[in-house]
Amino acid sequence: MSSAQPIVSEKVSFGRILSAIFLVAGTCIGGGMLALPVSTGVSGFFPSLVVMAVCWLIMTLSALLLLEASLWMEEGVHLITIASRLLGAPGRWISWCLYLFICYASLVAYTAGGGVQIATAFKHYFNLEVSKEIGAILFLATFGCIVDLGSRVVGRVNAILFIAMISAYFILTGIGIEEVGFHNLRHAYWPAALLSIPLTLTTFSFQTMVPSLTPYLNRNGRALRIAVIAGTSLTFLIYSLWQWLILGIVPVEGDNGLAEALRRGEPATQFLREHVSGNWIYALAEYFAFFAIVTSFLGIGLGLVDFLSDGLKVEKKGWGKLFLGTLIIVPTLLFATQYERAFLLALELSGGIGDAILNGMLPVLMVWMGRYHLGLTGTFRLPGGKAILSFIFLGFLFAFLVQVWIYL
Repeated sequence: MSSAQPIVSEKVSFGRILSAIFLVAGTCIGGGMLALPVSTGVSGFFPSLVVMAVCWLIMTLSALLLLEASLWMEEGVHLITIASRLLGAPGRWISWCLYLFICYASLVAYTAGGGVQIATAFKHYFNLEVSKEIGAILFLATFGCIVDLGSRVVGRVNAILFIAMISAYFILTGIGIEEVGFHNLRHAYWPAALLSIPLTLTTFSFQTMVPSLTPYLNRNGRALRIAVIAGTSLTFLIYSLWQWLILGIVPVEGDNGLAEALRRGEPATQFLREHVSGNWIYALAEYFAFFAIVTSFLGIGLGLVDFLSDGLKVEKKGWGKLFLGTLIIVPTLLFATQYERAFLLALELSGGIGDAILNGMLPVLMVWMGRYHLGLTGTFRLPGGKAILSFIFLGFLFAFLVQVWIYL
């Protein structure tokens, strides 16, 4: 472990800080956008906005705590090593297990959602009936092969799809304003808002990349704070506008309402066609949904391949590559095709269990141990002392208990 003396940071250019902000926001914005309106729709726009604001706050604070812990370490140290040094063997194994859980749950969600998108596309464009299960197989075979080609290919494909996703998002929100019904936005059922907390946490999940941001911004505490806070705030603004659009167009009740989407565990865009006057809006929503799912899948898939390769000491070539691919594809396909609500269920469990513990409670415990038992100091310290640490911990504990209560 590094010494208790702060390591001197270097200056960082505005361009690099801006790049880091977009990296944070880009990690948060993805397939979760398709599940969020479904999970929060029953509660209504304003209750969902309050829940989203609370989740934004505690996820941003937990990221700043992880930043504080990361700055105690030397360059190149990542989450599992940080947890191991500060919390011992239990921290290491909890981090290992939960990292794998979040990655696999995310891949299951994106494969299930992608399967729905492909099945819908076949029916709409070719008038062919294709099941969601076959769609999931096609999705995993196509984009799993891209992941298998390595980071260079994934990076190029992901860049193209991300640009397409953002373009579709802004065009969609621009032309969809006229379709928003303010009577839909007035709907409010506050008790249901609490049930959406676990999934809402996933929409601000990026904490595991904080140790990678530290060397990228030359260990500059001020630049890192700006990147984290501005990145999550940009995410909050984009999600708020998205919620306003979808919850304003798609009503809660009815065969094609948000409550039915929640029951079936499908993205809200699947029901958009029935509530808009022009096909352009629906088509753009479908394109956006597909791009969001694929970009999220590629990023998580590539990270999981590298993680398993490093953790299991398996080379990414020959039989080793085949072995790693099997470890990822078989469990993902099994869960994505065997559970009707796989898309929403996987994201809810990822947030309520994975994010609540790995990205929430664990950073609090690490900082508590580092500050008050090991006496570590660095170039950044989240103000508030033990009171703010307790507040953050209790917030994530509540989210975890909500998840447990939902599935008891």
